[in-house]
Amino acid sequence: QVQLVESGGGLVQAGGSLRLTCAASGRTSSIYSMGWFRQAPGKHREFVAAASKTGGRTRYADSVKGRFTISRENAKNTVYLQMTSVKPEDMANYYCVAGLSTSGPFDFWGQGTQVTVSS
Repeated sequence: QVQLVESGGGLVQAGGSLRLTCAASGRTSSIYSMGWFRQAPGKHREFVAAASKTGGRTRYADSVKGRFTISRENAKNTVYLQMTSVKPEDMANYYCVAGLSTSGPFDFWGQGTQVTVSS
């Protein structure tokens, strides 16, 4: 099993920056991909970003491309989401995810961290 704990959420002004952190524990050696999803009230959960095991391959939702950056620090079993030029529509609960394979659905989910954007 893998446990994921997010931190770094909070209140940010529109146009500002925020960095989310997700620390993994447990069978971390089995993790291949790590990433982030988000869910706003009344909306479906949506993919935000993901990174491969080495962090060399990343992908982003079109809505955050150019503004958010995902990175991994494998020595600390941690993945980050650097959010810049934050918009009101970025306000959501952000979930960290981890996958055991190079493709397919993510296998583990964190409890989420709330990001609130003031305009």
